[in-house]
Amino acid sequence: MTDVELRDPAFTERYRAIAARDSRFDGQFYTAVRTTGIYCRPSCPARTPKAENVAFYLTSAAAHEAGFRACKRCLPEAAPGTPAWDLRRDLTGRAMRLVADGVVDREGVSGLATRLGYSERQLHRLLVGELGAGPLALARAQRAQTARALLVGTSLRLADVAFAAGFGSIRQFNDTVAEVFGATPSEVRARARRSGRGAAGAGGRARPGGAEVGSSHRGRPRPVPTSVPGADLADSAQETADEPVRISLTLPVREPFDAQGVLEFLAVRSIEGVETSDVSALRYARTFALPHGPGAFEVRVPRPGSGRVDLDLELADLADAPVAVARVRRLLDLDADPVAVDLALASDPVLAPSVAAVPGIRVPGTLDPAELLVRAIVGQQISVAAARTHLSRLARGVGTPYASAFEGLTRLFPSPAQVADGAPTHLRLPARTLATVVGAGRDLADGTLALSVGDDPEDLRRRLVARPGIGPWTAGYVALRVLGDPDVLMDGDVALLAGARNLGLVSAEAPRPHQFKELARRGAAWAPWRSYAAMHLWRSA
Repeated sequence: MTDVELRDPAFTERYRAIAARDSRFDGQFYTAVRTTGIYCRPSCPARTPKAENVAFYLTSAAAHEAGFRACKRCLPEAAPGTPAWDLRRDLTGRAMRLVADGVVDREGVSGLATRLGYSERQLHRLLVGELGAGPLALARAQRAQTARALLVGTSLRLADVAFAAGFGSIRQFNDTVAEVFGATPSEVRARARRSGRGAAGAGGRARPGGAEVGSSHRGRPRPVPTSVPGADLADSAQETADEPVRISLTLPVREPFDAQGVLEFLAVRSIEGVETSDVSALRYARTFALPHGPGAFEVRVPRPGSGRVDLDLELADLADAPVAVARVRRLLDLDADPVAVDLALASDPVLAPSVAAVPGIRVPGTLDPAELLVRAIVGQQISVAAARTHLSRLARGVGTPYASAFEGLTRLFPSPAQVADGAPTHLRLPARTLATVVGAGRDLADGTLALSVGDDPEDLRRRLVARPGIGPWTAGYVALRVLGDPDVLMDGDVALLAGARNLGLVSAEAPRPHQFKELARRGAAWAPWRSYAAMHLWRSA
């Protein structure tokens, strides 16, 4: 450690966090100890190392690349995700969102680079300079995290864990787990069971407070021969019966977590047959499309303040497990930094009572950017209830039927091509709105219009507003929920304005244009958390 490092304010802040064992920073950075060769989460209960022996990394991948192994005591891979990837609008944030969605595993580094508009060499250089690890290392770290989670929390065969985590061979799986965790896959699982953090056996769930995946495996994943160390999983995988793969997981979440609020938001917008919910029981379920086929999930919050969300997955292919988990986390905004958000918004004396009443408010994301765009267009200038009616009619008319074990789920949300073909028949909307829906569906289907979690916010808004029938409100709403942009306060939203009036943020007597200007002026002080402030205003409305 150099004198420059010791004088670095960021280093000082992080060192204070690990000295206090502050769990708020878990997942936001990793602490590596040179004398032990181990990296930990900030809240690790081990004795605080001397400052001169410490190095901090923004990703676990960077710690791996520097030669450190994961701590067996605090399990840094089990921490919630990093909120910075939504807060940051730069290349790094965009790349990390796409890596989490499995783009490197599906499309390779070339696919990631193409989506981001850089060459592979440029992308590697920029990510190494910013994060200490390139795209392959970041994807490899994610595979290691997924593998550890499945080893610790399920009774899946080791070969199935390797396949589900995205490894190309069992040898690669064994080598990576040993390098990252300092133990073989079997040892990782056995150690977790001895400590009480593992699965409770087939059909069981890990006990509360254990690792982030606790669960059961039912159904049949693709069989993989385990006797050949270097077997290629993709080549040896074979299709089995149509019975879906079912696993149960437990997702970590930063507290406080307004579970009721986020589930209410989804419930009032739920589409018949595609989604079902019971807010009083803190339960929500829906169908969704995944890279290897359709699936469904159900989430339940066991109790407020538990720091966990229980997730049951129903998958066509076990390989979709990590993508499904990443998308559900984004839908529920589980990687937010609620303490930072609440502290910032509570500094406004008018918002403070709302923040105190609803700590840990979340901004719901989406499972499918194309679906969210269709929802946003249909919902322009009509009520939430009316939009739900129109979309349910569309889903009944053209959505693909789906047989699920989860009660109430009977079909998938229509694909872009189905939307383009079916909207004229099943949506009773003004001609201009209908034309916008059909055009968006057609262009999404043929690739003329592409939306993803890795889009640049300003570019996304520009492309959407340039389309006939889409205004700033719709573009802002899409950025809010597709990108998880934490700093969106949508222009012209009458519901936001109603909430602002109810809270006394704007004068009810002033003309509406002046009210919008006053809201924008007042909202400038809430940056970079204006999306979360909007959720408080919507709730008030």
